[in-house]
Amino acid sequence: MIERLRPLVAISVLAVLLQGTSFRGVPDRNAPSDLPDLTRYVDPFIGTGGHGHTFPGPTLPFGMVQLSPDTRLTGWDSCSGYHYSDNRIYGFSHTHLSGTGIPDYGDILLMPRIGLHAFNDFTKSGYTNTFKHENESASPGYYRVKFDDGLQAELTTTKRVGFHRYTFPDHTDVGNIILDLTYRDRVLDSYLKIVDKQHIEGFRRSSSWARKQVV
Repeated sequence: MIERLRPLVAISVLAVLLQGTSFRGVPDRNAPSDLPDLTRYVDPFIGTGGHGHTFPGPTLPFGMVQLSPDTRLTGWDSCSGYHYSDNRIYGFSHTHLSGTGIPDYGDILLMPRIGLHAFNDFTKSGYTNTFKHENESASPGYYRVKFDDGLQAELTTTKRVGFHRYTFPDHTDVGNIILDLTYRDRVLDSYLKIVDKQHIEGFRRSSSWARKQVV
């Protein structure tokens, strides 16, 4: 079952699992090495509170993807899309800026939800979900959150691709994945094609602070 609203899509699924993908994006600490593993000292949550404007999600140096949860849509402290004082996630988008004083990006947002209500309410408030920070963790190359309803999301990245893994609770009758191409910034152009039951292709071009669009 597939329903559309603008470039927004919800897909009815029972579960989503990316097979063969390592979701522990940190180096293998058991591998022999003459160099100390300094990644153990990295805390991706540093700067996500106050006015730090950073995001906790995974990315690689000079990577094309900065995959991270989005907890805030407007205001100065929404610059990175995430603020530690929040307890509600709108979804997981693939581009973010870290440490800037003005918001941008938030392209290609995905959000898993439980139940059929996601088909009835396509507003941003309709598909958000709540969480507690004790059920959230992040390390270099990896992010995980377990929502209050038991649904778990895990994120990792390569240099060009963001990977999601969603684990639905055992009691789930219907699971949904929402793809929102209208999220946050002004959309200049977008395209979406449902290739088959397992493949979707498309793109989005948006405009905000990083590039002033003259109309």
